[in-house]
Amino acid sequence: MKKISLKLAALLIFISLIYYSCGGSKQTARLLEDEKIAFEQTKGDTIALANTKVEYEVLVIEPGFNYWLQSIAKPEGYYSQSYLENRNRIYVMNWNQRVLLPGQYDPNLYEQTINYDASIDYGYDVNYKLYNYFIYFQRKYNQRLGPWVPRI
Repeated sequence: MKKISLKLAALLIFISLIYYSCGGSKQTARLLEDEKIAFEQTKGDTIALANTKVEYEVLVIEPGFNYWLQSIAKPEGYYSQSYLENRNRIYVMNWNQRVLLPGQYDPNLYEQTINYDASIDYGYDVNYKLYNYFIYFQRKYNQRLGPWVPRI
């Protein structure tokens, strides 16, 4: 009796895994289609990353980024500020290294350095938008700025 119960339980788990994995692939396909729409945008978006308390502002002029940020990126509050700061530190460091090596990395992608000081509290909004720009950039241009696969 125990063998039958264990086999039945294993079968139910297997069927439920198949069911949930199929639903996930539909969501992933829809997400990739939406992302493709963002990547194909030609109209320039301008997003300001600003915090008036520390007098810091960065303008991101990238077609499709605003659409991507509004429709695909995880919502504000999904990540903690410390998570965003840690990731941004690594992404900025790798970005700046690539700016300094135009013979090795495309200078059209890495045009200028980003002055990101880890000791300054830029606030959640700046870190959130900067982090999401790095994810957008890596996915659109098939780049890797850190040891992680850039996921949504």
